[in-house]
Formats: sequence, structure tokens, C-alpha cells
Amino acid sequence: MGKIAGETEADAKGEHACAAAALFRPLAEELMAIAERLRIAAEHDAGGTLPDQSTAARPPRPGHSYLALARKTYALRRKRAAIFGNPDLFGEPAWDILLDLYIAQAEGKQVSVSSACIGSAAPATTGLRWLSVLADHGLVMRENDPEDHRRVLVRLTSAGIAAMDRFFEAADY
Repeated sequence: MGKIAGETEADAKGEHACAAAALFRPLAEELMAIAERLRIAAEHDAGGTLPDQSTAARPPRPGHSYLALARKTYALRRKRAAIFGNPDLFGEPAWDILLDLYIAQAEGKQVSVSSACIGSAAPATTGLRWLSVLADHGLVMRENDPEDHRRVLVRLTSAGIAAMDRFFEAADY
């Protein structure tokens, strides 16, 4: 595959490394979960007590790392716009906002309204309008930043997270 116009070799290698990291992270998480299950089983076989299964660390379902899938989806949307040379061909600001918020929430990061607008890959006014639409549909909510009262944060609601999970579960076949 050739380079995108204006893309340096370092940029291409960096994108490849990021894509590889996104693919390997779910595998690493699954291996860690397997190692933990083996450690627990070994302790039990050695006469230790088996921990209460409700409090034991539960591994993610194999092959179901929705965070990795969300990251890949968001990265592919950006790459698609770059390859075709016109991001306006594929504008879906609401979907970009939902993806951005889903990734941030899974990573434990806070997102300001202005950052969400940037994540929409659309003009700020368009991003704001779509944030309002998403809020009206109960998928996102705005809240004041308790540490900086000048800033407003936005996050997915439980309904928004559930909808994103359902989407990625259906997409992860």
C-alpha cells in the first residue's frame, strides 16, 4: 500500500505501530486474565481457599474488547477521510462524538465540551448542535467540572454506554 500524499515515512510507521498496539492490547488483557485464573487455580490446588467468584477478578469475554474496536473504528474513520482527500464526504459528527466519548470513558478520561466538538471532526458549531441532539436523546450528558468551574464536561449516559456496547457486540462477529 502506498503512502498518503503529505504523509512522511515516520507518520506511516507511527500509525502502523498504533494500529498494532490497538490489536495486541486485547490479547494482552486476555493473557493477563488467563494468568490470573491459573494463579487462583494453583493456589486452590495447593490447599488455598478459592476466592468468592463474585469478587474475583473476572477476565473480559474472549474477543470482546470493545475499547479496541472503538479505537480502530475511530482511527479508520480518520484514515478514510485522509485517503479520499475530503473529510466532508463522510461526515457523521454524532457518531464521531459517541466514539470519542466511549473511548475516553473506557480509559477513565474526562472530556470537555470543546474537546468533544474537536472529536466530532466538524466545525465547533456543528459539534455543539450534535451534542445537544445526543443529550436530547439521552445518550450524553453535560456536567460542570468540579475542579474548574469555567469548564463543562460531557460524558455518555448509562443508556449511551449500553447502546455503544450493543453496537460493538453486534459488530464484533
